Amino acid sequence: MRFSVNIPNFGDFADAHAVAQVARAAEEAGWDGLFFWDHVVHSKERRRGQPFGDPWMLMTAAALATSRIRLGPLVTPVARRRPEQLARQVATLDALSGGRVIFGAGLGGPIDDEFGSFGDETDPKVLAEKLDEGLGLMAAYWSGERVDHDGKHYRADDVELLPATVQRPRPPVWIAGYWPRQAPMRRAARWDGAVPLFANANHGQAPAVEEVRELIAFLDQQRADRSTPYDVIVGGISPAKDARPLIEPLAEAGATWWDERQLITGTDFYRLGPVLHRIEQGPPSLD
Repeated sequence: MRFSVNIPNFGDFADAHAVAQVARAAEEAGWDGLFFWDHVVHSKERRRGQPFGDPWMLMTAAALATSRIRLGPLVTPVARRRPEQLARQVATLDALSGGRVIFGAGLGGPIDDEFGSFGDETDPKVLAEKLDEGLGLMAAYWSGERVDHDGKHYRADDVELLPATVQRPRPPVWIAGYWPRQAPMRRAARWDGAVPLFANANHGQAPAVEEVRELIAFLDQQRADRSTPYDVIVGGISPAKDARPLIEPLAEAGATWWDERQLITGTDFYRLGPVLHRIEQGPPSLD
């Protein structure tokens, strides 16, 4: 089991200096990853008046402040970006960090706020089509080879985006979605990892072990090659000490990462003080 910290790109963490401080502290305390939200307004009514930072600038600050921990978005809505621009951002961050990027992708939401507020497409089926087509196109761009593509939503005419990503053949791609919805988890099975949210466990609450087992059984059925490494990321609030009763059953069920998340119902999750305090305590102890 690996251990990461999850932070939003608003509130105190809109400030790249605060993010660099958190990243240094996480690496020094022994965490394995630091993952970032990628929102423009999130929920407008709930976040009105909050500052937001560009997640790629924030991740750049984190990469420059560290040398070991993995970094990436959890998650980027591919349909809100141009695939060629997004592929270039990921490749640049992968080079800057020395090959430490994990790319988390998903449909994005809340759709009305994040997409509709700017006159963008709000049909989930169309967003899903753009997500799938965009991911395939980004993987082609990351190869550094010439790309020709004429799809339903995107086109590439004899282009190559260099340099290729440091990680070969590409950075790991994790896909997010709500379980027990099967469509996003079928998508996740085609890539390198699943970042499930659970209907019965809000952000900051650990999922039920039985639900994790059911999800992993479904993913195993869907995966074309079960011999390759695969990650399943779950999270919530953990105690710094004596975390075995919480973490061990999830690891035994097949989860490979624990992502430390504050409760979304409060304000601690976007405040530097509470998050930094938990980071400095170190990853959950299984001793």
